[in-house]
Amino acid sequence: MRHHWSAGVLRAVALTIVVSTPMIALAQAPAPPPRLPNGQINLGAVPGQKGFWNSFNGQLVGRTGNALPTNLLIEEVPFQSWAKALFEYRRFRDGLDDPHARCQPAGGIRFLTAPNGTEFIQQPELNRIIVIDGENRAWKRIAMEPGRKHPAPDDLNPSYFGDAIGWWEGDTLVVDTVGFNEKFWAFRNGLPHTRFLHLIERYTRLDMNRIKYEFTVDDKGAYTRPWSGGWHINWQSTNYDGSPGGEIHEYFCIDNERDSEHLER
Repeated sequence: MRHHWSAGVLRAVALTIVVSTPMIALAQAPAPPPRLPNGQINLGAVPGQKGFWNSFNGQLVGRTGNALPTNLLIEEVPFQSWAKALFEYRRFRDGLDDPHARCQPAGGIRFLTAPNGTEFIQQPELNRIIVIDGENRAWKRIAMEPGRKHPAPDDLNPSYFGDAIGWWEGDTLVVDTVGFNEKFWAFRNGLPHTRFLHLIERYTRLDMNRIKYEFTVDDKGAYTRPWSGGWHINWQSTNYDGSPGGEIHEYFCIDNERDSEHLER
């Protein structure tokens, strides 16, 4: 049976769709990113808000989950032959040789993907940004002085977090870091790095709930050319375990580490 709709009914239905659709989209749109009094994007919580950034599931390679669609697949990573062999060995060992499991700091990109969340403390009056990692309360300083340069290679003191210099490109924080040591895995999946690692990171807060994180790895000791990737970092308003609160828990691996005794086969 066919239904015969009157012109008036059809006009009413069309008007309802036209009027209500933008209202639905507007209601679901996330709030724009907050700003500091100086106009800079605020990478942290706003007054009265609790929470932190949860990047534990960040994807360096591959295009699943919160990964950027431009990410490389693992077979596209430009390994040097020795680095590919070491990566395959680490993957075969399933993380048993990971220094982080023995309480070593999480340097490089891994700083973001360690458990327990990340916070940014912006201090433009001091020309610096402090990034706090909830895992072992690690922190690193991003120097924001205009025109600042890295020390000469011979003057660098290789460390877990390196020498980090930052600046703003519009609403994107760019961080340039060199001077890493080789005592840690810079990437959670076991991708190798060497002392030549030069890391460029870009943080773009898209709205109240997401940061677009992009990185470029330039390491002539482990890869044949620079390569890039990234993912979306999500805001978490609960505690890390999902309970109410929105605060980073105190956690120190050296006090309650339980893994290393099981790391030998």
